[in-house]
Amino acid sequence: QVQLVESGGGQVQAGETLNLSCRAYERTFQNYVVAWFRQTPGQEREFVAAVAKDGWSTYYGDSVRGRTTISRDNAANTASLQMASVKREDSAVYYCAAKLFSGLTARQDRYEYWGQGTQVTVAS
Repeated sequence: QVQLVESGGGQVQAGETLNLSCRAYERTFQNYVVAWFRQTPGQEREFVAAVAKDGWSTYYGDSVRGRTTISRDNAANTASLQMASVKREDSAVYYCAAKLFSGLTARQDRYEYWGQGTQVTVAS
């Protein structure tokens, strides 16, 4: 069982940069693909970004590509999400997810482990 704990949520001003972190309580963190998803009330969970086990490959959702960076530090068992120039529509609960099998995917049903989520509110 992989425990994932997100941090860094809260209120962010529009136009500023959002920084989120996901801490994994798992000895073999480097064996998992990690992704970020987000969800607003009444909406489907939306894929944000994913990073490969070694951190070299990344994959981004269309709505955040170009202003978002996902990264990981396997030595520290953490994955990070940095989103620049945030907009009100970036307000959501952000979730960290992990899966054992390789391959970057936006399909949430492929991710076996999920954090509890962290609320992000973008204020204008």
